Amino acid sequence: MNTRTLGAQGPEVSALGLGCMGMSAFYGSADEAESIATIGRALDLGCTFLDTSDMYGPHTNERLVGRAIEGRRDEVFLATKFGIKLDPGDPTRRSIDGRPEYVRQACDASLQRLGVDHIEIYYQHRVDPSTPIEETVGAMAQLVQEGKIRYLGLSEASAATIRRAHAVHRITAVQTEYSLWSRDVEDEILSTLRELQIGLVAYSPLGRGFLAGRFSSPDELDEGDFRRYGPRFTGENLQRNARLAAVVRELAEQREVTPGQLALAWVLSRGADIAPIPGTKRTSYLEENIAAAQIELSGSEVEQIAAAVPAPAGERYDEQGMRGVNL
Repeated sequence: MNTRTLGAQGPEVSALGLGCMGMSAFYGSADEAESIATIGRALDLGCTFLDTSDMYGPHTNERLVGRAIEGRRDEVFLATKFGIKLDPGDPTRRSIDGRPEYVRQACDASLQRLGVDHIEIYYQHRVDPSTPIEETVGAMAQLVQEGKIRYLGLSEASAATIRRAHAVHRITAVQTEYSLWSRDVEDEILSTLRELQIGLVAYSPLGRGFLAGRFSSPDELDEGDFRRYGPRFTGENLQRNARLAAVVRELAEQREVTPGQLALAWVLSRGADIAPIPGTKRTSYLEENIAAAQIELSGSEVEQIAAAVPAPAGERYDEQGMRGVNL
């Protein structure tokens, strides 16, 4: 697989990464054997940029990824995140912690669960509004000096926060949702990243599977799948968004590719500094996604596709979730 550079001075990563969240959390039932096989197949195909977080599970996804890469560590560009703490008694309740002492504690715990001595990119999963970003990034920078992490990242941070963080220590990548139907990053954040030469890591580039045709109704999803209650997948929003997915399907048929491949190719076309990390827990979907890296869209095709898919109905997350983005 071709590689991309995360910012002008950043590291090279595979053009497509693999989001591992759904292997352990939020997307219904888990199959550890299939998930480990999927990670192994990704590495075989050159998809070496793996993304996880300590809150996926919580903790179980890091352990799974650690088992999957055992014996193949040198092939992997590993990313994980810290900052979201789930209430053990009620997983629906969460808090954000960016205190310097917690940064160190969380990193040491992630290293242990992953079974590695360093992490390539360490992200603050959500910005802590009660801790100055300078303090959080300062603690992360200390981990770089100690060799525990290689690069710093932020997730769902505003342009102003990115600038403040970058003034303390180089931020290599910012992770946020970016897809045909989540383009708000283009308004201000993407231009800021390019000015500061920071890479964009695009999660949910398939619209959480909806644009790829993985499901058409929440009734098709497992009971534990959080998409069953997502604003874009319920009520009238679902009906309106189904029409958007149908447009993607029609455009894909014209090019004789799958809807998911078209959606991924579009995100890839938006710049060589953008690395999408579509998530899957199935080898078949992984192989379909990776094939999208070979699809080239012309400038006119990119514009045509964007114009054909208007903004979706509904927010990306529920009210609580939206309060934690773009801080």
